Amino acid sequence: MMELTSASPRVIMHLDMNSFFASVEQVADPKLKGIPLAVAGNPKERRGILVTCSYEARAYGVYTTMTVGEAKRLCPQLTIVPPRHELYRQMSDSVFEILRSYTEWVEPVSIDEAYIDTTKIGGLTHAYDLASEIQMRILRELDLPCSIGIAPNKFLAKTASDMKKPMGITILRKRQVPEILWPLPVIEMHGIGKRTEEKLQSAGIKTIGHLAAAEKITIEGLLGKNGVRLQKQAHGIDERPVDPESAEARKSIGSSTTLPIDLTELDECIPIFERLATKVAKRLEAKSLAGVTITIQIRYSDWQNISRSRTVHQAVYLAEDIAAVALELFKRHWNHEPIRLLGITVGNVIERHEMVEQLTFDNYEQQEKEYKMDQLVSDLTERFGDGVIKKGWANK
Repeated sequence: MMELTSASPRVIMHLDMNSFFASVEQVADPKLKGIPLAVAGNPKERRGILVTCSYEARAYGVYTTMTVGEAKRLCPQLTIVPPRHELYRQMSDSVFEILRSYTEWVEPVSIDEAYIDTTKIGGLTHAYDLASEIQMRILRELDLPCSIGIAPNKFLAKTASDMKKPMGITILRKRQVPEILWPLPVIEMHGIGKRTEEKLQSAGIKTIGHLAAAEKITIEGLLGKNGVRLQKQAHGIDERPVDPESAEARKSIGSSTTLPIDLTELDECIPIFERLATKVAKRLEAKSLAGVTITIQIRYSDWQNISRSRTVHQAVYLAEDIAAVALELFKRHWNHEPIRLLGITVGNVIERHEMVEQLTFDNYEQQEKEYKMDQLVSDLTERFGDGVIKKGWANK
């Protein structure tokens, strides 16, 4: 797609995965599709809280944060499953891998939502088609639904993504703010909770339009600097950039790939893991990170998903170290059924300068050699491009 100039108006997308935890559970167990489903912190306790629920459950009035007992009274046939956070993180990494195949300007907001700056890869002219392509890729490759908002800034993009769910795509322009947003109660605005609503209502500010029209000194007196920011957003103004280096982006680094054909042989899978490990290592290198938990994801041809992890004593960042652990996990846990997707994630990441290793006399020399070799490879790659030099893989 043609790259636009830096002077082009900003185009920001907000992607929100629909009922993410419940949708992942339905992918992992297709028998759960099409039925009222909820994920609860402790499904055996009637006082357990619902983490999320499917749209089939919402049709009965069930909603997130409701207790299991309340949800069961509204929907006796509700199926409740415990959360599997490792699986959700793996599927999240797969979503972000798809997003980053379009642009590096991706900012994770949480496990199931992200901002994407698409200004330079199509602008507003191609925004809807690009959003539709991303949405359908996520559905086709991961079987997960999402909604996407398109706007000139983060606030409006996030607002737009909520307008059509599930599987919606909405464009919200700044000039539409008075017509679409101003009539809404202030509690409907992102960034305003119950306590903020009460403070605003005490001053007679009941709608987003009232907030936009209020005296700046009044809003600042009520809410401080946060009030000034909210009032700007009520006018459709939000200058925050999309930040690929956000704190959320640092929690884990992963890469996955949907295979063109189902794989059935170990020898076919080894080079896939090596390529994935190289991708992950490059992303760790770019952020100067390392991690202690290596997780693999396997999706079989029948859409069954499994993920397995291992935590190592010393944080890793080299491709061969990541691949070695990933392959060890794969050999131990693969059931020899045909494979549709493979993935690797390095989690519990830290800054490299935070790494502390107790080097012995035996391994100090080897560590020093490896460090110098890594520096040489990095320098050559920077000067001459990827692929100019490759390190050999052991234990093939």
